[in-house]
Amino acid sequence: MSQLQSNNLFSKQGKTGLDIMVEENYRLYSDGACRGNPGIAGAGAVITDTTENIVWEGKEFLGHCTNNIAEYKALILGLKGALTQGYKKLEVYLDSELLARQINGSYRVKNDNLKALMTEVRNLLSALDSVQVRHVPRCQNTRADKLANLAIDEH
Repeated sequence: MSQLQSNNLFSKQGKTGLDIMVEENYRLYSDGACRGNPGIAGAGAVITDTTENIVWEGKEFLGHCTNNIAEYKALILGLKGALTQGYKKLEVYLDSELLARQINGSYRVKNDNLKALMTEVRNLLSALDSVQVRHVPRCQNTRADKLANLAIDEH
């Protein structure tokens, strides 16, 4: 049996003795940075495998916006990156408690600008096979934070 060569699949011997393909889980860390609120902003996102090896990263200069918009746009950047790479099982880590709680349904999205971004987030999340969204302290999201700030610095 030929084995697929893909960085998000690995072969596992099943009970029947046949090779079965199992999709790997990935971790997405995203962060928005804003200098002033509102102020100039950047987005950063990092995707790792389960052993924390970086498999994808991205950054984007956002121009002038609020911190909450930057957080949403960073998540959107990371979700698009994951889908482009074919990563369909994600654990998402955010240092924005507001965003994590809004995605998980604990908080309502009241701001019209954020409602539009939440619609985009929900559409991207629906394309995944499985997803878990968790809030983490900022110190556990340093790589994404560095990328978001780098996006601002390079502009």
